Amino acid sequence: MKAEIGIIGGSGFYSFLEGKEAWVNTPYGAPSDKILLSKHQGRDVAFLPRHGKSHQYPPHKINYRANLFALKKLGMRYILAPCAAGSLKPKIKPGHFVIADQFIDRTKNRQDTFYNGPKAVHIAMVQPYCPALRGLAVNACEELGIKHHKQGTMVVIEGPRFSTKAESEAYSQIADVINMTQYPEVVLARELGMCYVNISLVTDYDAGLKAGDDIKPVSAQEVKRVFGRNNERVKKVILKIIENVPEHLPCHCAGALKQAVL
Repeated sequence: MKAEIGIIGGSGFYSFLEGKEAWVNTPYGAPSDKILLSKHQGRDVAFLPRHGKSHQYPPHKINYRANLFALKKLGMRYILAPCAAGSLKPKIKPGHFVIADQFIDRTKNRQDTFYNGPKAVHIAMVQPYCPALRGLAVNACEELGIKHHKQGTMVVIEGPRFSTKAESEAYSQIADVINMTQYPEVVLARELGMCYVNISLVTDYDAGLKAGDDIKPVSAQEVKRVFGRNNERVKKVILKIIENVPEHLPCHCAGALKQAVL
């Protein structure tokens, strides 16, 4: 069975729809878990939990290349990638959604390309997230009445630890939200010619914001609590996007590799 729309579930998002599960072999090893194949509104959909169903893979140990390659192997053209994120700005509150349009990479020791030679590839990332899919995500949030931010810069840290107060304060000067998994996932999707959109569910305020009556620094328990409380809203946004994705999007993601080879 093939599919065209793939969902990569983040922390707290380990199942989606009903269907058949299958392991997909890749040259890069095994993906995080079995991939579920299903349908929604006549569209073929695949779902993969980024961390595995038991959250057995921390951010720095996820086999991102295997995950993306497996989805491409199944025919995926569009990737919807929700994730938990911390806020670096007081106006971006827990429970808000952020449709990221930029990222800053602060990771290390991750396999972040399919091209390690002898073929040289320099993929363009001026617009790392598919602008057409981002528009659909924003429209879905508006239709559903979900508080959201139409754009935002994501700083991606290595993890699995959270930031120090000093680190968080520094990141707040250059980014809006913080996460541990968006890189290299978004880059690998572009190398494979797939449209990719991030939907960040803000679960907490990061450590750099001053604590107050409604501002508490991040903790694993708080991330789990807020994501669990908002899981159904995440799924509703994704289903709405699936229903509205056209056969062809007006973007250049699919042909990005052609412009990247020397």
